[in-house]
Amino acid sequence: MELDFVKMHGIGNDFVVLDARPGGSAAGLVLSQDQARHLADRHFGIGCDQILIIASADVPEADITMLILNSDGSEAKACGNGSRCVADLVMAETDADELAISTKGGLIHARRLGDDVSIDMGIAKLDWADIPLAQAMDTMAVDLGRPNLPPAITVNMGNPHAVHIVDDAEAIDLAAIGPILEHHEFFPERANIEFISRLDQDVIRMRVWERGSGITIACGTGACASAVAAARAGLTGRQVEVVLDGGRLSIDWREDGHVIMTGPSTISFYGRIDLDDDQGLA
Repeated sequence: MELDFVKMHGIGNDFVVLDARPGGSAAGLVLSQDQARHLADRHFGIGCDQILIIASADVPEADITMLILNSDGSEAKACGNGSRCVADLVMAETDADELAISTKGGLIHARRLGDDVSIDMGIAKLDWADIPLAQAMDTMAVDLGRPNLPPAITVNMGNPHAVHIVDDAEAIDLAAIGPILEHHEFFPERANIEFISRLDQDVIRMRVWERGSGITIACGTGACASAVAAARAGLTGRQVEVVLDGGRLSIDWREDGHVIMTGPSTISFYGRIDLDDDQGLA
């Protein structure tokens, strides 16, 4: 079976996009975890942080559905940079300026804004049960038991995030601490781990360990969660520029609770992969 794909990225957060709509080369295909891991492998497959599968809308309010698989084959409920990429791709196909995307994390609204794509990521969830945490606690001060780290500020942006405000995000050994905190007992669904520091008025630096993917050079939901955490802590206002390894995103945490993320998306290349036994994909 030959499978067409589009390789895209949002400020370096990269994706393999598959079309499972009627007529698409991935129509009817259900990827196993092993298959997803192979496609995401940067040495033996295509290579990506996440696999994004475009399917027909599953609710009347949506134009399309987007399924998200992490590089370890696990399923994610939300992906901000991926939503921008898929929205950009589908809006170009349909010559539209707006798009509604159904995800496991909720309905996402996208619109074209000049050369960028703006995404309404929905309302930031701040209650402990919505993160979710294993027990009731103050989501502004979740002590993960690491003596050299401040308590985390937890936010759900369709997926769980634990944001740490530190003096210098660059100084954190993310590869060492990320996997430990991702699997902390307080996070029954695991968590994305962010470290942020203030660079300027309403400008923060963010580094991220993504649940199921490890270190990535950009994470849209992480940028949203970090902006919300920074505003809640009084580090910034509600309109924040987030500097990631791959570039910058503009985040607006509106007074109605919705989080708007704006940034670019890029098509890297189009390709085709043969799903045969030699690749471990059949």
